[in-house]
Amino acid sequence: MTIRHLKIFIEVADSGKMSMAAAKFFISQPTVSQVIRELEEHYGVLLFERLCKKLFITEKGKKLLSYARSVVKQFDDMEEMMFQANYVDKIKIGATITVGNCILSDVIKSFKEVNPEVETYSYVNNTRDIEEKLLRSELDIGIVEGKVKSPDLISIPEVNDCLILACSTKHSFARKKTVKLSELAYERFAMREQGSGTRELFERYMMENGMEIKIAFEGNSSASIKKAVMENQCLAVISIRLVEEEIKNGYIHVIQNMECDWDRSFSVVYHKNKLVTNEMKSLIDIVKNYKHADILQRIDSGKLIRG
Repeated sequence: MTIRHLKIFIEVADSGKMSMAAAKFFISQPTVSQVIRELEEHYGVLLFERLCKKLFITEKGKKLLSYARSVVKQFDDMEEMMFQANYVDKIKIGATITVGNCILSDVIKSFKEVNPEVETYSYVNNTRDIEEKLLRSELDIGIVEGKVKSPDLISIPEVNDCLILACSTKHSFARKKTVKLSELAYERFAMREQGSGTRELFERYMMENGMEIKIAFEGNSSASIKKAVMENQCLAVISIRLVEEEIKNGYIHVIQNMECDWDRSFSVVYHKNKLVTNEMKSLIDIVKNYKHADILQRIDSGKLIRG
C-alpha cells in the first residue's frame, strides 16, 4: 500500500467513477481497478460495491477515506516543506458567516501579530460547507456557530454567543415589554440560507413548539438580513454580536428569549485525525479571548415568553 494507492482511492471515492480517476492520473481504467483491488486485498475488506455499473463506497471504505485524506494531506505538506526552498508555514481557517462577520478579522489580525511568518488563508461559508471542507482536508481548522454532525470532527465550544429576536425600532414589537411566542406566527421573517447553524437552531426551536415560520426573505448575508429587518419590517433571529452597532444607533430593537433556548457557542472544529500543529494551537488560544459577550447587559430589551 502506497500514497499513490490512497490518492487513486480518494479520487474514485470522490468522483464515483474509475474512469475519472484514470483520466486524472493519466493511467488506464484497468490500472485503477487493480489499485482498488490491491487495497481491498491488503486490508481484507470490500471498499466499493458495484451495483448497476455504479460504485457505492462501503462503511469500511468511508472509514479508510477519512484516514486517507489526512495521510495524503500530511504527506503532501511534508513534500512541499522538504523540497521548496522558500517554504512558509500555512494555516487554512474556515469560518461560518456569523463568525466571519463577528470576530474572524480580529482573530486573524491577532494571529498574525503572534505568528508573522505564517501564511493565512480564510474561507467563509455556512456550517454545512465548512464541515465538508474539513472532512476533505481542504481546511485545517474551523470556527463555527452551528453543530457539526460528523463523528470524524472534534468540536470544542470556545466562545459564548446567543441569538436574539431582532425587529426594527418602528415595529409594533418594539413598543412591547413582552412578546408571546404565539404572536410570531403572524410575522414575516428574514432567514439565513439552508445549511446555516443559526437557521437550524431557530427552525428546531419553532418546530419543537409547533410553530411554522413565514419566510419573506432568505439570504446568506448578515447585512441583507439586517436590512430586511430595518427597512422591510421583517423579524430575524440573529447573533447579538451582529447587531451591536444597529442597537447603539437606534435602528434595531432586541427581544430576548428568557428561557435561554437560544444560548450557544462558537466552536473550534478540526478533523480527529488531523495533526494539531503549533499554528492551530496558537489560533485556538486566540479564539478563547473572545469568550464572553455582555452586550445584553448594556441595553433595554423586550422579552419573548411562551403563550
